[in-house]
Amino acid sequence: MQAVHRQPLSLKLLSSGFLIFWCAIAAFPILWITVMSVKSPVDAFDASAWNVIFGPETLATGKGISILDILTYLGCALWMGRSIAKLLPDMVRSYAPQGRQWLGWLIGVSVTGLVLFVTFFALLPALLNTLNPLVGPLGKDVWGFTTEHYYTVWVERGFFQNFQNSLIVTAGVVTISLTVGTLAGYGLARSGSVLAFWILIIALVFRALPHSVLVAGYLPVFINSAEILKPILGDAAPTLYGKPWAVIAVLVAINQPFTIWMLRSFFQNIPAELDEAARVDGCSHFQAFRRVIMPVMWPGVITTGLFSFLLAYNDFLVTSLLLDAQNQTMVPAIAGMFNRETTTTDQVVAVAAAVSITAPLFILVMVFQRQIVSGLTAGAVKG
Repeated sequence: MQAVHRQPLSLKLLSSGFLIFWCAIAAFPILWITVMSVKSPVDAFDASAWNVIFGPETLATGKGISILDILTYLGCALWMGRSIAKLLPDMVRSYAPQGRQWLGWLIGVSVTGLVLFVTFFALLPALLNTLNPLVGPLGKDVWGFTTEHYYTVWVERGFFQNFQNSLIVTAGVVTISLTVGTLAGYGLARSGSVLAFWILIIALVFRALPHSVLVAGYLPVFINSAEILKPILGDAAPTLYGKPWAVIAVLVAINQPFTIWMLRSFFQNIPAELDEAARVDGCSHFQAFRRVIMPVMWPGVITTGLFSFLLAYNDFLVTSLLLDAQNQTMVPAIAGMFNRETTTTDQVVAVAAAVSITAPLFILVMVFQRQIVSGLTAGAVKG
């Protein structure tokens, strides 16, 4: 029986080769711009790939890292990554109050980000500055490396403000989408009526609409929001155009049908007998939902939340049309840098900004990898 299901060697080699080729094609742009971002402009745009990788001009100016630096940072990154992915979910399950896992994840991710920042930007540099002169050739700079472009974009150019704006937008979209999506998905999953079916179909139609259609529909409302809200709020009525709340409203409208469909699929995989057992034990419908169903649903909620996060975090069209310069998020801000800057130094600074926005995505996937895999295999893409 095993021999029947065993793949032939040629098929294994073909599938493995295709997978390796695809991974190389997908990873190359990220790896290449990461290397460019830590080089001087002369090395970053050099015609020789060898010079771009090793950065001789960068090294000649006294900016580089040693073999000890490389091994230490790489070892710490691998060890901390494995530790966080293994320990954080267990700690949240053990110490978060019952029904408050979201608070545990919020605190856990915040503390994790702080620990990573302090470790890689404060503790390790101070330690290596002390050790490098003591270890001989291992402490000698061998690879051109500089973080000045990151300092320029984050501190001098105020990219940190764009990062804060992105956090506001993504947090608003994820919170509202999951709150509405869990309630709607649960109700639709437990309802066998024809009306529930047509609500899902209508939601799917709205999800298929181009984003520009929704932006055009909301735009007059946001521009005239002060006049619309004046009878309610008086002279303090705000203009929503250019503010993060406008983007949150549009992105939630775009994302909500997908969220409802996805969470409904998760709820359908949870036996209705759990609801009935909770009701027999004296729980109300909402108590059964909160205390019995939601703890089982966390992998699905985290997986859906990640997709909501990616939609808001990577959006360009809605944010570029509805936000003013002061409230701009990271993606359109980076596009503006590439369109506006002309010197090679400015271009490398823009590349450093582009590399910066990938870090939160890797951290999220690293932290929630087990929940994401569990959620996807539990039927999140099952219709």
